[in-house]
Amino acid sequence: MNTSSPFSFLESFAQHLQPPTWLVAEGQQRLVLFLNHVLLQEKEAQMRLARKKGSVIHLRWGAFALDLLITPAGLTDRAPATLPADLTLSVAMESPWVVAQSVLEGKAPPVKIEGDVQLAAELGWLADNLRWDVEEDLSRLLGDVPAHAIAGAGQRLLAALRDFVARAPRPPFAAGREGTETATPATTSAHQAGA
Repeated sequence: MNTSSPFSFLESFAQHLQPPTWLVAEGQQRLVLFLNHVLLQEKEAQMRLARKKGSVIHLRWGAFALDLLITPAGLTDRAPATLPADLTLSVAMESPWVVAQSVLEGKAPPVKIEGDVQLAAELGWLADNLRWDVEEDLSRLLGDVPAHAIAGAGQRLLAALRDFVARAPRPPFAAGREGTETATPATTSAHQAGA
């Protein structure tokens, strides 16, 4: 029985593609703007991050890497390449299919954490408490009724995707990596904060 990922050909193709530098920089800037948009909706999140101003977080997933600098306002900016990372978060699974399965099942993908324990604890709090209010943003653009309808349709689509993923067989490369020693930011920070 063939148990390989239905997207394995895309994974091998994507490994050989290198996007242009300007596209990577623009994508990273858009991600920073989105993160700040979500942070601006939660004052507690900004206050928590402001306590760690000047800290650099290095995010890595396969070939994707991003260095974030925490600003005095409790927001994020792209960090200059010359600044060393205070905290490094690396997603242990490189396969986008396996990571997507984990997320759709409501599980965080395994993350290797190295560096500042207090900063990891703050990020763990953000992961547990910070949510993007999509419906609120849509209502500003389209009005309350269309926003509610679109958000409801999105929730039904997400539920259908989760159901599909729950019934899909796990590819063999996912089973081999489950035993690796990794943790999510929330579990690591909670464990280390209690120590």
